[in-house]
Amino acid sequence: MGNKRILDADSQFLSGPNSRGKEFLFVFKAFMQFIKGFRKLHFVGPCVTVFGSARFKEENPHYIKARQLGKELAELGFAVMTGGGPGIMEAANRGAHDVGGQSIGCTIKLPKEQSSNPYMNKIVNFDYFFVRKVLLTKYSYAFVVMPGGYGTLDELFETLTLIQTGILHNFPVVIMGKDYFKDILEMIQKMINEQTISVDDQHLVKITDDIDEAVQHIRNFIDKNYKVEYKASWILGER
Repeated sequence: MGNKRILDADSQFLSGPNSRGKEFLFVFKAFMQFIKGFRKLHFVGPCVTVFGSARFKEENPHYIKARQLGKELAELGFAVMTGGGPGIMEAANRGAHDVGGQSIGCTIKLPKEQSSNPYMNKIVNFDYFFVRKVLLTKYSYAFVVMPGGYGTLDELFETLTLIQTGILHNFPVVIMGKDYFKDILEMIQKMINEQTISVDDQHLVKITDDIDEAVQHIRNFIDKNYKVEYKASWILGER
């Protein structure tokens, strides 16, 4: 019932103009969601977000690879962040959890694939997709995109657009799954041929099936660019 109310609220907001009171209430709720996310994620350190399908089971090769990836990222000191659900998200969180690393989930209420995985030591629950996406981008220093569906592709191309337009700088995006994503890679080449993107845009992503290569690519970026550290304030209740 709670999920239905959230979805009804989103549908109502996106269906067109509402009363001034309802519009104000929506903005206030979104504002509070942002504040909650800022407070919980501000001190997670260099964070890598892993995207992928919620539908893969434990025995699936993509799940196994995502779990190993999460483990290796955590062993290098990275916080591993996902959408907090099952499948690839669970696997990456689980890998970090296996070695005592920071395992973070930014969850959202959905009518399907609702369950949160049990391998997180920090969870932020969101009601709105756009708030969640902003926070995932804001606190991530790299993305790893593994096989997934519409949501995964949305996150991949929105991130690439932010890099292409200069809003994000030198942000490493790794695609893992050459065979799964081969049609997407062909589409990128088609866009280059049709001059809808530039030749250099193909270099915005690192495409590999090798976990060590992916992790090293991310590590090189973090070593060069992650310098700022913030300390939590006990006065603000952040410790």
